[in-house]
Amino acid sequence: MDRARTPAVMILGTGSNVGKSLVVAGLCRLFSDRGLRVRPFKPQNMSNNAAATAGGEIGRAQALQARAARITPHPDMNPVLLKPEGEQGSQIILQGKVAGRLASRDFARRGDFLPQVLESFERLCADADLVIVEGAGSPAETNLRARDIANLGFARAADVPAVLIGDIDRGGVIASLVGSHAVLDQADRAMIRGFAVNRFRGAVELFRPGIETIAAATGWPCFGVVPWFAAAHRLPAEDGLDLRADRKPNARIRIAVPILPGIANFDDLDPLKLEPTVDLAMVPPGQPLPVCDVVILPGSKTTLRDLAALRAEGWDIDILAHHRRGGHVLGLCGGYQMLGRVVRDPSGLEGPSGEAPGLGLLDVETTLDSEKTVREVAFMHAASAMQGHAYEIHLGRTEGTDRQRAPFRVDGKPEGASSPDGRVAGSYLHGTFTSDAVRAAWLGAVTGSAPETGLHFDAIIERTLDELAAHLSRHLDIDALLALARGRSMGYARS
Repeated sequence: MDRARTPAVMILGTGSNVGKSLVVAGLCRLFSDRGLRVRPFKPQNMSNNAAATAGGEIGRAQALQARAARITPHPDMNPVLLKPEGEQGSQIILQGKVAGRLASRDFARRGDFLPQVLESFERLCADADLVIVEGAGSPAETNLRARDIANLGFARAADVPAVLIGDIDRGGVIASLVGSHAVLDQADRAMIRGFAVNRFRGAVELFRPGIETIAAATGWPCFGVVPWFAAAHRLPAEDGLDLRADRKPNARIRIAVPILPGIANFDDLDPLKLEPTVDLAMVPPGQPLPVCDVVILPGSKTTLRDLAALRAEGWDIDILAHHRRGGHVLGLCGGYQMLGRVVRDPSGLEGPSGEAPGLGLLDVETTLDSEKTVREVAFMHAASAMQGHAYEIHLGRTEGTDRQRAPFRVDGKPEGASSPDGRVAGSYLHGTFTSDAVRAAWLGAVTGSAPETGLHFDAIIERTLDELAAHLSRHLDIDALLALARGRSMGYARS
């Protein structure tokens, strides 16, 4: 028998976007409610929707899971974060810090980071009663298995038992679970101790034969069938596949957001999506920007590439026409850089070196440099004098005369820029709209009168996490999950 270890369990999925992140968040809140010191962990993540912590960057999903566990997020919760920079490769964030680039052809190099992954995991375990690990993509991607650190490669290295989740809403859940079992080798199969079915709609009784088929074909027990959780849209999404918003045709304020290839930190928009007075349209490629009150250009991991994509779609023409009609334009981070006169990347930090003219709606210029800003900040909203907390994750310095009318102040210094008439603004700050007071002041400036929304964003997130925990407790065998995790601590995770 091995020495006593911290209880841990891994939540794997049959594919991306099957609900792993949400299940882990709900379990973190549920076990926190039981008085356990629970920690989320994802060995490797691939996302441009990142969060800033005191120690560096992690995936947005792990920041939400840390909140669900009622703890401060830390880079050890997501030691490897790959931030895509187009089809050629990704920026590597290793234990919170930039550590170079990973070319697509060198993807197997991920295995080089296993020591740091295990180091971060052990540090989390040292201060936890329970660690809930989230996999990435699918463990059945056998072409990537040789140097895998995200799924069963980690599970075997750390000896953590796993549960495999399938998404019935997308169809083919029986085949995806049974097929995953079929392509795994015997040692990998042994790490998976059961399965669960997520996003079920209808009467569970009708799926009993399906459960029996999966169990018979795999030998895995079923840990539960989780019905569709309708409130999931209230929580920050990590995956670009989740970019959507419920349309509100009778809303007072219409906002359009173009979806660019390198869109990043799009959870900035979550508070606006929940505002009852706001109709937020996420506009995919191939569609013109609709007539609206505000166009928001969100963050970007590849500003010059996204600026070129914006022009290729004709959205630059739509934005300039919108501005001539008297509309408002807001740029966040990379979107802020695009609103200026020029964006320069002389060292090729986000792709090929070069420069391009911006939209020219702000009298500022941006030069990308190698020093990346990642920090949490306290800010003051200049127009309302309201205060709040936000974060920055960006490359580049932006200077110009419109910074004299900066919409925010950080550490007593101006942050961002505004046009003389106030209809165009940009900022490097992420998360400012989570402040109810700042959001109301901004919406009031757009409409000319303060909106009467009564929306308390943080309270909604907390209530939704509580509802998610209760939802999982009704439909998953929580005691069996906990027993599985504790089995690792007693040295029989592989039994």
